[in-house]
Amino acid sequence: MTHAIKQEPEADPVEHALAWHDGDARAAIRTLLDDCAHLRQQLAIAKAAMGHGYTRGWLPSEERE
Repeated sequence: MTHAIKQEPEADPVEHALAWHDGDARAAIRTLLDDCAHLRQQLAIAKAAMGHGYTRGWLPSEERE
């Protein structure tokens, strides 16, 4: 006898972000923008520390392509 595995519905990341901020959309956006700024800063530090030989000439970019 086989049992069907009940799959949970995928969580909506937008709803999760809003719930984390008690429904305050402005607070959720502010946090996401702060996170983006932090990650861009971390990327810039990593990019400056990376050698071209290590990455075979590839460097990360802050912009989407």
